[in-house]
Amino acid sequence: MSERVLSHVVGFDDAPFQRGHRGDVLVVGAVFAGHRLDGVVSTQVRRDGVNGTARLAECLTGSKYFEQLQAVLLQGIAFAGFNIVDLAALHRAIGLPVLVIARHAPDLAAIRTALLEKVPGGARKWQLIEAAGPMAPMAEVYCQHAGIDAADAQRLIASLQIHGRLPEPLRVAHMIAGGVTVGESRHRA
Repeated sequence: MSERVLSHVVGFDDAPFQRGHRGDVLVVGAVFAGHRLDGVVSTQVRRDGVNGTARLAECLTGSKYFEQLQAVLLQGIAFAGFNIVDLAALHRAIGLPVLVIARHAPDLAAIRTALLEKVPGGARKWQLIEAAGPMAPMAEVYCQHAGIDAADAQRLIASLQIHGRLPEPLRVAHMIAGGVTVGESRHRA
Protein backbone atom coordinates (compact mmCIF):
# COMPACT_ATOMS: atom_id res chain seq x y z
CA MET A 1 0.00 0.00 0.00
CA SER A 2 2.91 2.34 0.78
CA GLU A 3 2.06 6.01 0.47
CA ARG A 4 -1.37 5.23 -0.98
CA VAL A 5 -4.21 6.70 1.04
CA LEU A 6 -7.11 4.36 1.76
CA SER A 7 -10.30 6.34 1.41
CA HIS A 8 -13.10 3.76 1.78
CA VAL A 9 -13.08 2.34 5.28
CA VAL A 10 -15.63 0.78 7.64
CA GLY A 11 -15.36 0.90 11.41
CA PHE A 12 -17.24 -1.54 13.69
CA ASP A 13 -18.27 -1.23 17.32
CA ASP A 14 -20.76 -3.18 19.40
CA ALA A 15 -23.80 -1.74 21.11
CA PRO A 16 -24.10 -1.51 24.87
CA PHE A 17 -25.87 -4.42 26.58
CA GLN A 18 -26.99 -5.29 30.09
CA ARG A 19 -24.51 -7.21 32.25
CA GLY A 20 -26.81 -10.23 32.53
CA HIS A 21 -27.81 -10.23 28.84
CA ARG A 22 -27.56 -13.54 27.03
CA GLY A 23 -28.15 -13.78 23.32
CA ASP A 24 -27.23 -11.58 20.40
CA VAL A 25 -25.72 -8.09 20.56
CA LEU A 26 -25.89 -5.48 17.81
CA VAL A 27 -22.66 -4.59 16.00
CA VAL A 28 -22.70 -1.45 13.84
CA GLY A 29 -20.37 -0.52 11.01
CA ALA A 30 -19.94 3.09 9.88
CA VAL A 31 -18.83 3.18 6.24
CA PHE A 32 -16.71 6.18 5.28
CA ALA A 33 -15.63 7.55 1.91
CA GLY A 34 -12.77 9.79 2.89
CA HIS A 35 -14.03 11.85 5.83
CA ARG A 36 -17.71 11.52 4.85
CA LEU A 37 -20.12 9.01 6.36
CA ASP A 38 -21.27 7.03 3.33
CA GLY A 39 -23.47 4.37 4.92
CA VAL A 40 -24.20 2.11 7.86
CA VAL A 41 -24.17 -1.69 8.08
CA SER A 42 -25.03 -3.93 11.00
CA THR A 43 -25.04 -7.49 12.19
CA GLN A 44 -25.51 -9.33 15.46
CA VAL A 45 -23.08 -11.53 17.32
CA ARG A 46 -23.67 -13.87 20.25
CA ARG A 47 -22.74 -12.60 23.72
CA ASP A 48 -19.46 -14.36 24.64
CA GLY A 49 -19.95 -16.51 21.54
CA VAL A 50 -17.75 -17.63 18.67
CA ASN A 51 -19.55 -16.23 15.61
CA GLY A 52 -18.02 -12.73 15.48
CA THR A 53 -15.57 -13.43 12.67
CA ALA A 54 -18.14 -15.15 10.45
CA ARG A 55 -20.85 -12.54 11.11
CA LEU A 56 -18.53 -9.65 10.28
CA ALA A 57 -17.36 -11.36 7.09
CA GLU A 58 -20.98 -12.03 6.03
CA CYS A 59 -21.99 -8.46 6.86
CA LEU A 60 -19.16 -7.05 4.79
CA THR A 61 -19.25 -9.33 1.75
CA GLY A 62 -23.05 -9.08 1.56
CA SER A 63 -23.02 -5.29 1.67
CA LYS A 64 -23.46 -2.99 -1.29
CA TYR A 65 -20.40 -1.11 0.00
CA PHE A 66 -18.04 -4.09 -0.12
CA GLU A 67 -16.60 -3.52 -3.60
CA GLN A 68 -15.41 -0.04 -2.65
CA LEU A 69 -14.03 -0.92 0.78
CA GLN A 70 -10.28 -0.79 1.27
CA ALA A 71 -9.89 -1.47 5.00
CA VAL A 72 -11.80 -2.55 8.09
CA LEU A 73 -11.37 -1.12 11.59
CA LEU A 74 -12.57 -2.90 14.73
CA GLN A 75 -12.94 -1.21 18.09
CA GLY A 76 -11.21 -3.96 20.01
CA ILE A 77 -10.73 -7.61 19.12
CA ALA A 78 -13.78 -8.69 21.13
CA PHE A 79 -17.43 -7.84 20.61
CA ALA A 80 -20.38 -8.65 22.86
CA GLY A 81 -18.21 -9.47 25.84
CA PHE A 82 -15.75 -12.16 24.78
CA ASN A 83 -16.79 -12.93 21.20
CA ILE A 84 -13.21 -12.77 19.91
CA VAL A 85 -12.60 -11.94 16.26
CA ASP A 86 -10.02 -14.13 14.50
CA LEU A 87 -8.05 -11.32 12.89
CA ALA A 88 -6.20 -13.46 10.34
CA ALA A 89 -9.32 -15.41 9.37
CA LEU A 90 -11.33 -12.22 8.85
CA HIS A 91 -8.57 -10.80 6.68
CA ARG A 92 -8.50 -14.00 4.59
CA ALA A 93 -12.30 -14.12 4.29
CA ILE A 94 -12.68 -10.57 3.01
CA GLY A 95 -9.30 -9.92 1.39
CA LEU A 96 -8.95 -6.51 3.04
CA PRO A 97 -6.62 -5.09 5.68
CA VAL A 98 -8.12 -5.38 9.16
CA LEU A 99 -7.02 -3.18 12.07
CA VAL A 100 -8.00 -3.64 15.70
CA ILE A 101 -7.89 -0.31 17.51
CA ALA A 102 -7.93 0.40 21.26
CA ARG A 103 -7.51 3.68 23.11
CA HIS A 104 -5.37 2.06 25.80
CA ALA A 105 -3.08 -0.94 26.02
CA PRO A 106 -5.16 -3.92 27.14
CA ASP A 107 -4.55 -5.62 30.48
CA LEU A 108 -3.61 -8.96 28.93
CA ALA A 109 -3.09 -10.70 32.26
CA ALA A 110 -6.65 -9.84 33.37
CA ILE A 111 -8.08 -10.82 30.00
CA ARG A 112 -6.23 -14.14 30.05
CA THR A 113 -7.41 -14.90 33.58
CA ALA A 114 -11.03 -14.04 32.74
CA LEU A 115 -10.98 -16.16 29.59
CA LEU A 116 -9.31 -19.18 31.12
CA GLU A 117 -11.25 -19.16 34.39
CA LYS A 118 -14.70 -17.84 33.52
CA VAL A 119 -15.51 -18.16 29.82
CA PRO A 120 -16.49 -21.40 28.07
CA GLY A 121 -13.99 -22.02 25.28
CA GLY A 122 -11.72 -19.41 26.82
CA ALA A 123 -8.49 -21.22 25.95
CA ARG A 124 -9.29 -21.08 22.22
CA LYS A 125 -10.30 -17.42 22.53
CA TRP A 126 -7.03 -16.61 24.28
CA GLN A 127 -5.16 -18.30 21.41
CA LEU A 128 -6.92 -15.96 18.94
CA ILE A 129 -5.80 -12.94 20.94
CA GLU A 130 -2.22 -14.21 21.06
CA ALA A 131 -2.26 -15.06 17.34
CA ALA A 132 -3.29 -11.48 16.50
CA GLY A 133 0.02 -10.27 17.90
CA PRO A 134 0.80 -7.52 20.37
CA MET A 135 -1.10 -4.24 20.34
CA ALA A 136 1.48 -1.72 19.22
CA PRO A 137 1.26 1.97 20.01
CA MET A 138 0.72 4.04 16.89
CA ALA A 139 -0.92 7.40 16.16
CA GLU A 140 -1.82 7.81 19.87
CA VAL A 141 -3.84 4.55 20.00
CA TYR A 142 -2.95 0.85 20.13
CA CYS A 143 -3.28 -1.39 17.09
CA GLN A 144 -3.14 -4.98 15.89
CA HIS A 145 -3.29 -5.46 12.14
CA ALA A 146 -3.52 -8.06 9.39
CA GLY A 147 -2.99 -7.50 5.69
CA ILE A 148 -1.27 -4.14 6.18
CA ASP A 149 2.17 -3.24 7.49
CA ALA A 150 2.71 -1.12 10.58
CA ALA A 151 3.76 2.02 8.71
CA ASP A 152 0.69 1.95 6.48
CA ALA A 153 -1.55 1.12 9.44
CA GLN A 154 -0.21 4.16 11.28
CA ARG A 155 -0.78 6.40 8.23
CA LEU A 156 -4.34 5.11 7.85
CA ILE A 157 -5.19 5.67 11.51
CA ALA A 158 -3.70 9.18 11.49
CA SER A 159 -5.62 10.09 8.32
CA LEU A 160 -8.91 9.19 10.04
CA GLN A 161 -8.30 10.98 13.36
CA ILE A 162 -10.57 13.95 12.77
CA HIS A 163 -12.16 14.65 16.16
CA GLY A 164 -9.73 13.02 18.56
CA ARG A 165 -7.53 9.96 18.83
CA LEU A 166 -10.15 7.45 17.74
CA PRO A 167 -10.47 7.09 13.95
CA GLU A 168 -13.71 8.69 12.76
CA PRO A 169 -15.36 5.47 11.46
CA LEU A 170 -15.00 3.94 14.94
CA ARG A 171 -16.15 7.08 16.72
CA VAL A 172 -19.28 7.26 14.57
CA ALA A 173 -20.02 3.51 14.82
CA HIS A 174 -19.81 3.85 18.61
CA MET A 175 -22.29 6.73 18.64
CA ILE A 176 -24.74 5.01 16.29
CA ALA A 177 -24.63 1.71 18.20
CA GLY A 178 -25.34 3.47 21.49
CA GLY A 179 -28.00 5.73 20.02
CA VAL A 180 -30.08 2.99 18.44
CA THR A 181 -29.78 0.70 21.45
CA VAL A 182 -30.38 2.97 24.42
CA GLY A 183 -31.96 5.99 22.74
CA GLU A 184 -28.88 8.19 22.80
CA SER A 185 -25.15 7.79 22.58
CA ARG A 186 -23.30 7.72 25.88
CA HIS A 187 -19.74 8.12 26.98
CA ARG A 188 -17.01 9.79 25.04
CA ALA A 189 -16.85 8.64 21.45
